[in-house]
Amino acid sequence: MTASAEEGLTVAVAKGRILDEAIPLLGDIGIRAREDPLRTRKLILEADVAPGWPPVRLVLLRAQDVPTYLEYGAADAGIAGRDVLLEYPGEEWYEPLDLGIARCRLVVAAREDDPRAQATAPGSVRVATKFERIARRHFAKSGVRAEIVKLYGSMELAPLVGLADRIVDLVATGNTLRANGLRAVEDIADVSARLIVNKASMKMKASVVKEFVAKLRERVEASR
Repeated sequence: MTASAEEGLTVAVAKGRILDEAIPLLGDIGIRAREDPLRTRKLILEADVAPGWPPVRLVLLRAQDVPTYLEYGAADAGIAGRDVLLEYPGEEWYEPLDLGIARCRLVVAAREDDPRAQATAPGSVRVATKFERIARRHFAKSGVRAEIVKLYGSMELAPLVGLADRIVDLVATGNTLRANGLRAVEDIADVSARLIVNKASMKMKASVVKEFVAKLRERVEASR
């Protein structure tokens, strides 16, 4: 594991809702992308920074790739959802801060008319999810035999067509579940975007990384 080779700070940010909410947060601490990340097709954006900051660049990634970039030293810091970090097989980073953005819940859901009221009712279940590792850990801990069916989207369909008894998925308002005749039967974890830091960068770029973490923490605490 090595830190980013270039001078300055490289920050990997998950695209989508996290990026939408992280850009204003970074702007508040003096880091502003020179191009609108919501309009450009570029995946590496140089940033204009407040006095005292070193050069900063933002790398825009698929959410699941953020921890990989941290683990292999291609980024000094990253912003990704807790769901992604829980699902990732390693933990080659520090997680110093909950940014409190992109909040949602990771839940087990079933059909409204499912006769088994509890997600962890005795027996076995077939579970559709993209969160294979999380689902396996959760049901194993509950003593439930779970057959995991890996899907990449439209989880709500699985119980409706008989593909699965349960789904494990992210829920914000719950409106999509209700619209498809499903209900959350158990919470697995509260999810929000987290700041993670490459371990080597914390040593080799200690002053700038610690300042970055401190500025973000100050901004997050001020908004609470």
